[in-house]
Amino acid sequence: MNNSITGRAPNVVAIIPAAGIGSRMNADCPKQYLQVAGKTIIEHTINALLLNPLVSNIVVALSPDDNYFASLEVASNPRVTTVHGGKERADSVLAGLNFLAQNEQMQNRWVLVHDAARPCLHQDDLNKIIQLSTTDYCGGILAAPVRDTMKRSAKTSDVIDHTVERDALWHALTPQFFPLILLRDCLSKALKENAIITDEASALEYCGYQPVLVSGRTDNLKVTRPEDLALAEFYLSRMK
Repeated sequence: MNNSITGRAPNVVAIIPAAGIGSRMNADCPKQYLQVAGKTIIEHTINALLLNPLVSNIVVALSPDDNYFASLEVASNPRVTTVHGGKERADSVLAGLNFLAQNEQMQNRWVLVHDAARPCLHQDDLNKIIQLSTTDYCGGILAAPVRDTMKRSAKTSDVIDHTVERDALWHALTPQFFPLILLRDCLSKALKENAIITDEASALEYCGYQPVLVSGRTDNLKVTRPEDLALAEFYLSRMK
């Protein structure tokens, strides 16, 4: 793997967990390597971060069996580094954090964690979340208020159990943005104690912190199902 880190002035680094296979796509390759708008999904994702001059380094956590990433043009970018990820998303993020923390110059930086399958990140949202590094918040996440009526099903079937009040409910998006060492310590503690960790913010919540919600664009979609590819292509065409 490429294990170099450049020591540049900006205080923001990024981690992209990309060791998953995306089974719901029913594709012949991991979903991050599917083509959309002329590039793979992960290339669009990485390029959105590379566009921002405040992001000095990007660590991509890959499966040890990944045979795709090295062939991409973006793999040779000096700001992009790869490490071996883990079975779960949290394991991959922690691998990236531990790798970064080995370098003393990185230990006081803030880290963006962004889904490999979110290729439609706008620079205005990225800049909004990065601004948290100048505040007293412990960090935060891009999120979108829930608009639709929410239903909870019964535990044993798909019939409706009850309607969930949507006031104060948000869809969690990425990037999620925290001080590197704080996130590493919280994630390590949560994993060691077998806490349920669904995203980086949940690790901080488990340790008693309250990350802030930063309202983000709803077109920052995560490609999860086959029908999402056409929508991602449409959004990407509007960003040019």
